[in-house]
Formats: sequence, C-alpha cells, structure tokens
Amino acid sequence: MSRRRPLLRVRKSGTALVASGIAFVGALPLAGVSPAWLPVLLIPLVALVWSWRAGTDVFDDEVRVRALIGGNRVPWSRITGLAPDERGRVSALLDNGNVIRLTGVTRDNLPLVLAAVGNAPADAAMEQ
Repeated sequence: MSRRRPLLRVRKSGTALVASGIAFVGALPLAGVSPAWLPVLLIPLVALVWSWRAGTDVFDDEVRVRALIGGNRVPWSRITGLAPDERGRVSALLDNGNVIRLTGVTRDNLPLVLAAVGNAPADAAMEQ
C-alpha cells in the first residue's frame, strides 16, 4: 500500500503536546532517585505519544481517525452527516447508525474539513 498525504490533518491543540513534554522532563529527577520511580515516566510519555498521534486525517475518499493505539478508516460514502455536540466536538454519523467522534475536529474548524473535500459552503474558504 502506498502512503499518500491527507488533504488536511486535524490535531488537538499543541498545548497538550507541550505540557506532556514538560511533565516528562519534570519527572526525570524523580525517576533518577530510584529505579522504583521509573514507571512514573510512563504517564507523561504516553500522554506525549497520544497528543502527537491522535487526530483526524481527511482524504478525498475517506476519513481516518487516529488514536493512541489504532484508529478507524471511514469512507465518505458511509458518512451521512457531521454533527457537533454541546461542547463543540464533531462526530460523524454513519449509515449503519453508529457515531464516530472525529478527534480534533471542532465546530470552528469543521468548515476547513468540508472545504478540503469540496463540500463546503462558498464562504467557508474565507473563514480561514
């Protein structure tokens, strides 16, 4: 399978990445005290990997939702709608009745997702 580039990558805020990096560096002295404290490094390390990896990749034919481990690939033909919740997070409604939350996609950047695949209102490109 050839690797192709997504039209758009949507990730969570970079502050989670920075905060988990700072937490990792801050945990180093504690882990240096004794080998028993080494597992403390796993918590910020897992948070760092998650904040770097988690997000939604938009392709012309599918959406890939990535998590810490694994992810979902959903063809656009199976998505019947995109709906924001009360917190502004966007979920994809599928033709079989299931719902998949699109990590990193919010009410504010939804027009960018739609514009990337050519399904946006004419003024959505202006909101960038």
